Amino acid sequence: MRDAEMFWGASQDELKQGYIEGENQYVCLLCGNAVEKGIVYPKDGVLYEAKRYMRIHIERAHSSVFEYLIDLDKKLTGLTDHQNRLLRLFYQGKNDAEVQEEMGIGSPSTIRNHRFVLKEKERQAKLFLALMELLKDKDEHAPTFIPLHQKARMVDDRYNVTEDEKVTVLKKYFPKGSQDTLKSFPPKEKQRLIILQEITNRFENERKYEEKEINQILGAVYHDHVLLRRYLIEYGFLDRKPDGSQYWLKK
Repeated sequence: MRDAEMFWGASQDELKQGYIEGENQYVCLLCGNAVEKGIVYPKDGVLYEAKRYMRIHIERAHSSVFEYLIDLDKKLTGLTDHQNRLLRLFYQGKNDAEVQEEMGIGSPSTIRNHRFVLKEKERQAKLFLALMELLKDKDEHAPTFIPLHQKARMVDDRYNVTEDEKVTVLKKYFPKGSQDTLKSFPPKEKQRLIILQEITNRFENERKYEEKEINQILGAVYHDHVLLRRYLIEYGFLDRKPDGSQYWLKK
């Protein structure tokens, strides 16, 4: 879950630009794709230095950082469906009258009121972030929680897992190490989440897997590879084509 740790550990500015700068590379926060510094990358007959090429990657692969973030689960963004739609229309450059007409609600003044509520939410978020940053220096008893993967589904208490709990569960269900076979599939949702997260380390980012390959990889983990495959999809770790012919790690 290195990508998730990187995503949630990024600064506000890094999150806005969609990538982080390391000593030797730029890494996309949205999918983990990396480009090395000091290399010129060709694209459509044009040569780009690494930073510019990373920006092009984000445009081509994710449309924009805004599009990626707005598509995340509402439990992660804290937005209602109504607020989500408003933000999308504002991002498209529509004025209040156009937004009101498209959504079919109230009047342009109603949209202005929604804008005010969103600004209030922004102010509250800034203060909350400052409070949490200040708290880090004082709260010596705060547990370390495992990071959420960005495409998590059904975000609820099952994701309330600390690093210590993760170590305990992995030792129980992978007694010979997480690269060996799974002893049994956990009965509890929280334990399943930990196990499924660990299993994703056996897959490569940006790679498409045929169904036979997926079954072979999961079959080496547990005798019921169909069960693992179903839960990896259900929890939002894997995605697939409608006909099930190809699978990949969800970005």
